Amino acid sequence: MTKQEKQQINNVRSKIRWGIVGILVLLLMTSVYDAPGFVNRTVEKINTTTGIGLPTVPEKAFRLGLDLQGGAHLVYEADVSDIIDSERGAAVEGVRDVIERRVNALGVGEPTIQTAKVGEDYRINVDLPGVSDVNEAIRRIGETPILEFREENNDPPRELTAEEQVELDEQNAGARARVAEAYAALGAGDSFEDVVQAFSEDDASKVNNGYIGFIQDNDIKAELYDWAESAAEGDVSPTAIASETGLSILQRGGQQEGSPFVTASHILFCYPGAQNCINDRYGSKEQALAQAQDVFARVNKDNFEELAKEFSTEPGIEATGGNLGEIGEGITVPAFEKPLFEAAVGDIIGPVETPFGYHIIYKEDERIPLEYELSQVFFRLLSEEDILPPQDPFKRTGLSGKQLERAQVVTDHQSGQVQVSLQFDAEGTELFREITETHVGEPIAIFLDGEPISIPTVQIPITNGQAVITGSFTLPEAQLLSQRLNAGALPVPVELIGQQTIGASLGAESLEKSLKAGGLALVLVMIFMLLYYRLPGLLSIVALSLYLSLTLAIFKLIGVTLTLAGIAGLILSIGMAVDANVLIFERLKEELKKGKSLRIAVEEGFQRAWSAIKDGNISTIITCVLLIWFGSSFVQGFAFTLAVGVLVSMFSAITVTRVMLRFIVPWFDRANWMFLGARKK
Repeated sequence: MTKQEKQQINNVRSKIRWGIVGILVLLLMTSVYDAPGFVNRTVEKINTTTGIGLPTVPEKAFRLGLDLQGGAHLVYEADVSDIIDSERGAAVEGVRDVIERRVNALGVGEPTIQTAKVGEDYRINVDLPGVSDVNEAIRRIGETPILEFREENNDPPRELTAEEQVELDEQNAGARARVAEAYAALGAGDSFEDVVQAFSEDDASKVNNGYIGFIQDNDIKAELYDWAESAAEGDVSPTAIASETGLSILQRGGQQEGSPFVTASHILFCYPGAQNCINDRYGSKEQALAQAQDVFARVNKDNFEELAKEFSTEPGIEATGGNLGEIGEGITVPAFEKPLFEAAVGDIIGPVETPFGYHIIYKEDERIPLEYELSQVFFRLLSEEDILPPQDPFKRTGLSGKQLERAQVVTDHQSGQVQVSLQFDAEGTELFREITETHVGEPIAIFLDGEPISIPTVQIPITNGQAVITGSFTLPEAQLLSQRLNAGALPVPVELIGQQTIGASLGAESLEKSLKAGGLALVLVMIFMLLYYRLPGLLSIVALSLYLSLTLAIFKLIGVTLTLAGIAGLILSIGMAVDANVLIFERLKEELKKGKSLRIAVEEGFQRAWSAIKDGNISTIITCVLLIWFGSSFVQGFAFTLAVGVLVSMFSAITVTRVMLRFIVPWFDRANWMFLGARKK
């Protein structure tokens, strides 16, 4: 054997070894991703035992369908008889968006709202997992969208009526009388804890005998801190301390050093795509970084403010000079906070990258304040705001979706800017003219179902009933706004035509049975492969484990909603994965019986089995595509999980099993009882 041939063999073996490492790493990573709860419990046990502080992994649960976790499946039919054919699809999409907003307001976790066309009918399918009040959800969803145009509410807030003022005075006088009674009880020898239980009106601290913990000097309870700073441990305030919400009789506990506070300034270099970046001075991330590096090379304590005003993209920089004031822990994003708090006083560091751009940071000062431990007996005082309802910032104008004929996305012919145009009927034209004439330069808010969806500013009076909403719209944003406007303008009522409710206990039972069935099927298949194919069967078990772990990781990563039908597809794909290994091993046995060497038999087995595996899997995938295209939701779930499982099974059978067989073949000079029970002639 020549030196070159030996080198080639060594290169092949090195690739195979790295392949084995990759398989093991992929199996470990996907297993951790699939079962983070088990991993974290193990890590916590290790940390508790050893104290080494291993990090835990983020937990993300699988998305379960209604049949597994319980909930409601609602089917609505949209009445589009009054809408022209070309606009029906967009109108139904607008209603779907309204329903999604209403469902989100109900607090339903991960709802699914989809539109479908069945013949000539337009339907909206709504899945509400874990919903507690199905009737309330149905009521909220079925309401026709309400679109309103509102103007700024500049009316002065009303004052308290005589009756309301009497109520406020009586409540507060009663609170002060109870304060006097509490002090009398303390003077009579009652313990502070007993007085808390008898008089305190703060439920959160009352359950802890009035304990409110340690407070800092920048706490919202500044009045309490001021008293605690001059008191000694065990002291009780001689008079009740007034705060914004009430009166407190305080008892001082111990003291400790609090979290540090840092005084800092910064120079911000933001770029398009950075969070909250409204200054496009630096056209790209690379330009912003280059400028930050250049400024950092020149900056010092004396010229920091000057350079901040010259180069920073922070709004209001001329007034602040980049000064951020005093910053406590947890106030800024970790990417900014960590280097700031680790730096020494007087240091200038950077460029520091955060979601907002690049920063040059000057740490000017640092202090560690004292915290004081307090308990309180709390007495609530009423204010005018507790009686008067908050004033709405916008009030109705009388212009609503009834007067809006249609909204559509248009493009400005000169600038190419995406806009949303509005067309009002005769009544709406007159109302809109009056509104725009009296509110030039002021905002007009557009509300859908009581929530603002756009607040454009009136530029000029509009008298012809045609208006455009301008702004920095992307095309999808403009289309969404147009859909929402049309949803409140077009008469698209929806009717509930189907409802299915599944209890949480039934869903949990279905999930348990599915997992048991899948686990049993997997164990039986593994036992069969091990007994019948021996060592290659053992390798197929490893490949099958990786297949299952990788498939579940893909489901979790892309957010597949697992249903009973989907789990059935997954279990069926396990059989497809094993079938590929069976074809390979049977071909391998035939090659060994022909007298070929073990290494050649392995290669021939994979090569000759590939055509059958390919044809079978491709036909299955084609069937899955047809089921996804033409099937209903549950059939689509079955077909999708089966298709993903088949694709992953091809990878596990052809790539993973082959790499492992190639890895162990050099350990055997010939086939023996460990290899399929076959011997070469």
